Amino acid sequence: MRSLFDAGRHKTIATLRADGAPRISGIECEFADGALRFGSMTGARKGADLRRDPRFALHGPTLHPVEGKEQEWPGEAKIAGRAIPAGPVAAEGGDPPDGEMFTADIIEVVITGLNAEATKLVVESWTPERGLRRVERD
Repeated sequence: MRSLFDAGRHKTIATLRADGAPRISGIECEFADGALRFGSMTGARKGADLRRDPRFALHGPTLHPVEGKEQEWPGEAKIAGRAIPAGPVAAEGGDPPDGEMFTADIIEVVITGLNAEATKLVVESWTPERGLRRVERD
């Protein structure tokens, strides 16, 4: 799963607006000290969304299968959870903070890929309550 997230720098995060509607934003994240971390710039709506309602869904970089080389497609990864405030983002040169950092309390991980023959879609999902589940679809 981590290699799928590390495949590209830019990810997509979904947060909830004040009226409950979804908001999609570009984001960068990192795994550090065993935790998934991401930030929000000062005044950004995604930070306000997460402070009000910490639920989020994060989608890793999307790589498309190449026709004729479907077996080489690495798949894609998604994480859902709750954002926990982790303090200000340090600015360079001792300037005031330029945002805030969050760590993820992960409640679901989903990896989508293909079986070895590239004939079926394979969805592996994990939650703390039920553990790992694997489903193959035509």
